[in-house]
Amino acid sequence: MPRRLAAIMFTDISGFTALAQKDEHGALEMLQRQDRLLRPLLESHHGRKVKSMGDGLLIEFPDALDAVECGVELQHTLHDRSPQDGLQSLRLRVGIHLGDVQRQGTDILGDAVNVASRIEHMTEPEGLCLTSSVYDQVWNKLPYRFESIGQRPLKGVRQPVEVYRVVFPWTVPGLPVAAPLLPRIAVLPLGNISPDPGDAYFADGLTEELISVLSRNKGLRVISHTSVGQYQATKKTVAQIGAELGVDTVLEGTVRKAGDQLRVAVQLIDVRSDEHRWSEVYDRTLENVFSTQSDIAERTACALQAELTPGERQALDARPTPNIEAYESYLRGIEAVRRFDGSPGSDAEAVHHLEDALQKDPSFSEAYSHLADFLVHVNVITRPATSVFPRARALAARALELNPTSSDAHTARGNLAMQADQDWVLAEAELKQAIEMNPSDASARLWYGQLLYALQRGEEAKRQLRFAVELDPLALLPRLTLAEVLEREGDLKASITLLEKAIAGFGPLPPIRWNLAIAYALAGRTREAIQLVDSMANDPDALLQGMRASVLALAGNPDELRSLLRGIELLPPGRYIPLTVVAIGYVLVGENEGAIAVLQRGLETGDRDLWVSYHSPLFDPIRRDARFIELIRALKLPTEVPWPPFTLPGQKAD
Repeated sequence: MPRRLAAIMFTDISGFTALAQKDEHGALEMLQRQDRLLRPLLESHHGRKVKSMGDGLLIEFPDALDAVECGVELQHTLHDRSPQDGLQSLRLRVGIHLGDVQRQGTDILGDAVNVASRIEHMTEPEGLCLTSSVYDQVWNKLPYRFESIGQRPLKGVRQPVEVYRVVFPWTVPGLPVAAPLLPRIAVLPLGNISPDPGDAYFADGLTEELISVLSRNKGLRVISHTSVGQYQATKKTVAQIGAELGVDTVLEGTVRKAGDQLRVAVQLIDVRSDEHRWSEVYDRTLENVFSTQSDIAERTACALQAELTPGERQALDARPTPNIEAYESYLRGIEAVRRFDGSPGSDAEAVHHLEDALQKDPSFSEAYSHLADFLVHVNVITRPATSVFPRARALAARALELNPTSSDAHTARGNLAMQADQDWVLAEAELKQAIEMNPSDASARLWYGQLLYALQRGEEAKRQLRFAVELDPLALLPRLTLAEVLEREGDLKASITLLEKAIAGFGPLPPIRWNLAIAYALAGRTREAIQLVDSMANDPDALLQGMRASVLALAGNPDELRSLLRGIELLPPGRYIPLTVVAIGYVLVGENEGAIAVLQRGLETGDRDLWVSYHSPLFDPIRRDARFIELIRALKLPTEVPWPPFTLPGQKAD
């Protein structure tokens, strides 16, 4: 029988058995009312009633999104009915699962059906529960509040299943009404219409500054510049952009800079109606650029009914620097950061402009924190940690000294405490402080998710990473990190699904191909894994060659990787490959002693990025080696491994 993926819903009427025993006719009428109510909802959400089982219904949907929307609408409709409708006593439990089913006539069979029925039984009346496979598909697409109720053992199911519930205002007696959804806004790249095309940096930098200013309002959710930057000179409509970013409103406009004269034209547009909420043209001098930003932020907040606290209003009025020349260098710097592509030497422009800003104004806190954070970011891509951490640490400390209320400075300090010092307590405190100050800071949430992952707090890590994806929906790194967490926790199916979607959305970029190929190989889909990396065969880049060879080794052919490892010392000057990557290569070719030696050398020389990947399944063959455990302990990381080890082809776990 052919199998297919479907979203399965089970419903059950609370108290029906007692009602049927007391009033059989009334119970029959209740079933008929349920059927009349449900029929149009199923039609609008593409659902099909498979069968009735007493007071319970088995329903299938083509996707999880339709199933959850239908379930939520059903519960709201029932709850909002008045007593005279005869439906107030109709209180349903609803459970939803996503999985493979087989059709048998008009019926459907399979484990997915059994799981959905078990989920429905643990749901409270007027409630809706769903499994993690459903949650992973809908959490960033629907405007509902979800809450994990933990891993639950299910009868007839081998592994516990994480279950989520939709939080309705009435879900549990005494539960506070769910907080209203915060308005979501995207600031599109401001168009540069200056006479000098070289002034494009100013429009781009001003865009990022507006995002930063708006993000300080805790009543808003603001999309990161990483995602909105992809709409530079776009021809897409506001409706298309809104759908892709999941926002309610967009702020768009133009900047014209001529000497010290500035014209900024902006308009706030409602995505659904395509109507202007407000618009304004500011004719100012460069000296007034900060008051222009403040006014735009204040009017936007007012239009979206997001009240400003006294502290937020004070922050809006604060000038980051009194030196306009320093501010222009700063804008050039953050625009160069946006263009940084990870290639050797491509960071020089950003560093130059940010340093120039600091030279012109040594009290410019935001320039210190941006430079510190950028140096840490560059470290993991193009150069050893020891070459940047000392300076970055001093920059972050100075930024906080100048402005203790800067979320950017707290993010920089937390990031350094994590990556440079492995001071997990300080890092967590700083990153939580940054998020408290700026809940829309996707970068802080990404780093915090990585910290939680390093400490093996998987559920918390996934929550922060999903938030980062929501705030930065077109950025790649949060998705890759979330996929790694899912992979390490044994949910290869969810990890593969996320990575396949990333390839569909971002194209076959090398990091996606490599991560997906690894996941395929771990899942036993070696042919697909090899096909993904075959196109890297003739690429001259040593790191890409290593990626391809690693996948081949994982698929059972280590010869190419072994050859690359022999030549690793012959790489051209300036070409940096993290020692952790080299160590994984040694593990994959079965040279575990070489892997341990490389990792020990890294720790001695200050290359401490093992914290990022020590929990990778690729390290499982040496995970129980006392020397590996000692390395993890030196990084102050958990040494207990709660997951069963995975065995590489042709090897035995130590």
